[in-house]
Amino acid sequence: MSISSALSNARTGLTAASRAAEVVSANVANALTPGYGRRELELSAQSLGGNGTGVRIEGIRRNVDQPIIAERRLADAGLADQTARADFLARIEQAIGTPDDPRSLTGRINALEASLIQAASRPDSLPRLQETLDAASALAGALNAASDTVQAQRMEADREIARQVERLNKGLENIALLNRKITTQLGAGRDATALMDQRQQEVDRIASIVPLREVPRDRGQIALYTPGGAILLDGAPATLSFTPAGVIVPEMSVASGALSEISLNGRVLSASEGGPLAGGSLGALFYIRDSFAIDAQGQLDALARDLVERFADPATDPTLGLSDPGLLTDAGGVFDPANELGLSGRVSVNPLADPDAGGSLLRLRDGLGAAPASAPGDATRLLALADALTASRVPASSTISNVARSASGLSSDVASFFGNLRLAAEADQGFASALADGLRESELQGGVDSDFEMQQLLLVEQAFSANARVISTIDDLIQTLLGL
Repeated sequence: MSISSALSNARTGLTAASRAAEVVSANVANALTPGYGRRELELSAQSLGGNGTGVRIEGIRRNVDQPIIAERRLADAGLADQTARADFLARIEQAIGTPDDPRSLTGRINALEASLIQAASRPDSLPRLQETLDAASALAGALNAASDTVQAQRMEADREIARQVERLNKGLENIALLNRKITTQLGAGRDATALMDQRQQEVDRIASIVPLREVPRDRGQIALYTPGGAILLDGAPATLSFTPAGVIVPEMSVASGALSEISLNGRVLSASEGGPLAGGSLGALFYIRDSFAIDAQGQLDALARDLVERFADPATDPTLGLSDPGLLTDAGGVFDPANELGLSGRVSVNPLADPDAGGSLLRLRDGLGAAPASAPGDATRLLALADALTASRVPASSTISNVARSASGLSSDVASFFGNLRLAAEADQGFASALADGLRESELQGGVDSDFEMQQLLLVEQAFSANARVISTIDDLIQTLLGL
């Protein structure tokens, strides 16, 4: 071997060792960086005319466990889905309250019943009649507030859908741009691993919105599909569109045309359960807006209808006509069974019993349809109102089970219904969180191992020292030749 060939071999060895040290340092520095793929230097023997001429750097390989990443992304989408559902149900349960809470719907019903019994013991006491009116107003207000909470959650879900669609469109555009940059870098023979890291981070950011499947394409590009079959990116990014509603009321729905669905490249798709965009936070938001919240409103309206009809029964208050509202009314008027939707948000105390509305407290004692002139000691009407609350009655609404129970029992069943749903949702959320955490831990274990990188660095140091020693020896040889 000639001195020049030896020098060339040592020079390429030094270059390879220097590049290897750069790769190791990058791995160590990014050991905790999300989306970072561990680098490995790819080397091969270099030859010219059949003779070895050192080592050639083929490139840098990015090592990631793609199957683990794919499963982790699906788990992230599932966790986002379950978290949105559990959070919604927790807010609804809080709005309804638990039966042991005096501020809950059940507590308000019990308070009204207790105030009626207390007023019946002293029917001539205006303060006790006022307490009864206040308890009835508090019950109506609690129903109104619960209904407002449901509709507020629908509006928040609608606004969040719009925000997530915007983030999804922006993310797809960024991934498409990175695809093009990666192709350009690879075509020019340059390292594109940093761009691949950025692309993985972009995919991870939108993977919780909709579940994604990544499919490799030629020249370093990727395509993105949902498990339901929607093509979000394959060459050009898809465009999703959604029009948020300014205000949502109980009567508004997708079926009525008042609420927007989501479109993919102009074609309407379903994001609800079983749809091509279901499974992430976006699908959960549509389910909340168009299913969960509507069911919650139906339960509240059924409870409100039951209370209104209990007090409007002429057997409870014979002074009422068939078309007269009872103690609780539909926005001050008589309730129409064909207009049940949204009743819990409209229910109010009959103004005939409210002095602030021009009525009289004595009508609670004497009957809403009678002039307040009966004997002060007559508690018949007050006891009848209390009995109306405790009587077992089959709810007339079709949105709730037709089992006979008291008003308090019906309210407790509604609270239990949402409490059980919330507990089930939180259990599903816990499972989804454990799965996502486990997959994320597996992904990290397959990433950068600092101990292994330190071992590699020792080997790099040895290789660098050896090649430097070769060059030093060659220099001594050349100096000896020049001294002859």
